[in-house]
Amino acid sequence: MSINKIASRYAKSLLDLAKEQNKVDAVLEDVKMFKQATENRDLYLLLKSPIVKTDKKLTILKEIFGGKMDELTMAFVNIITKKGREAYLPEINDEFINQHRILNKISKVIITTAEKLSDADLAGITSKLNASTETQENLEIETKVDPSIIGGFVIEIGDKLYNASVLHKLEQLKKQFSGNEFAAQI
Repeated sequence: MSINKIASRYAKSLLDLAKEQNKVDAVLEDVKMFKQATENRDLYLLLKSPIVKTDKKLTILKEIFGGKMDELTMAFVNIITKKGREAYLPEINDEFINQHRILNKISKVIITTAEKLSDADLAGITSKLNASTETQENLEIETKVDPSIIGGFVIEIGDKLYNASVLHKLEQLKKQFSGNEFAAQI
């Protein structure tokens, strides 16, 4: 079975249980905290390691997250670890967040610009996105600054990409001219 299927099934189980116990928001915060913690290379490698024993992993996880997570989330982590599926926890976290977005009709949008967006520009883009059929009812917007795109913007909505950057347009022109035999002679 693929990692995506495993992660999806466990994430769905956790989300269903959280809905049943009215703890979706608490579990979501715990999952985000756990996701951020697994960005630490040592913790990530510990979870993925087949050499470290389950008891040792449980002790370390309880030491790090004990008292900081909801009982439901901690019980879930314990069960996953005891079943030997702790290596999938980072993927389960990602899938839980995705399923939470779907449940609450939230579109994740990443806007990359060459310079920081002003509040007015961001509000204008947000209103256009809200009016678009490409987005859900709610938006989760993340902005990034990448000077290498020179100007314009790049918008990612889920798995779709709209590239209106100057760099992209220059690359298109370069391709267009490289195929033109008259321009090559100049």
